[in-house]
Amino acid sequence: MTARVIDGGAIAVALREKVAAAARRLNADHGVVPGLAVVLTGDNPASELYVRNKAALTEAGGMRSSIHRLPASTSAADLLDRIAALNADGAVDGILVQLPLPPQIDPHAVLAAIDPAKDVDGFHPINVGRLATGLPSLVPCTPLGCVILAKTVLPSLAGIAAVVLGRSNIVGRPLVQLLLAENATVTIAHSKTRDLPAVCAGADLLFAAVGRPGLVRGDWIKPGATVIDIGINRVPGEGGKYRVVGDVAYAEAAKVAGAITPVPGGVGPMTIACLMANTIRAAAARAGLPMPEL
Repeated sequence: MTARVIDGGAIAVALREKVAAAARRLNADHGVVPGLAVVLTGDNPASELYVRNKAALTEAGGMRSSIHRLPASTSAADLLDRIAALNADGAVDGILVQLPLPPQIDPHAVLAAIDPAKDVDGFHPINVGRLATGLPSLVPCTPLGCVILAKTVLPSLAGIAAVVLGRSNIVGRPLVQLLLAENATVTIAHSKTRDLPAVCAGADLLFAAVGRPGLVRGDWIKPGATVIDIGINRVPGEGGKYRVVGDVAYAEAAKVAGAITPVPGGVGPMTIACLMANTIRAAAARAGLPMPEL
């Protein structure tokens, strides 16, 4: 068996095209131009590149984008003041604070300061609570992208045995809630799970999000299962360079799984596409308009 490769790049392009079409309709019909503000604190090169990519794709999708760069020495009070200003700015529909933050700033306090209606990352406690209780909310982008990818292979997730390997607040926990909303039967596994390989091998749909390169081996996977690899790990490569790999031993897994996401090129592109989708939804909601079909 050779697994079908789930092309996250192509699926993300299709979603971004839908977002751009929705943005054009909002502008043409209602004079609404969705606006995304990204706050970058410090000079992390990876964060800077990621933020620039977000801005370029947002503008290409017919939305306004602004980057608010603050020095690494910024105090928590100054960052909270900037967020308060963005909360009050009627031209801003979505606010994203790029993580990680400098050590002097508590990320929980910062995320809680964002207006929940503009929380396009889906990390505000109110949005987390709404997701957990089955109410409409803005949801974290990476888990949302994972579910979209899974449904390209399995259009209905109702009743399916899904295992989420990883319990972070950013990916694992919200992903469980999204899968429950799809009526999947969900097991959440982690470092303390007994007989982890056997638990994973019981999954028809396996999500790996632990941040350990190649942890999930081929014999952990049920034949024919769909595998969504969320890990992004830099490991030494040839010539002293680094390469990016996932949490799944891809070559082994691809011989067993029915479908699998590559790393890179799987979940990663979906995160930015879903951020754009969240911005459109936030703009429509703030304008009192129906949610656009994406």
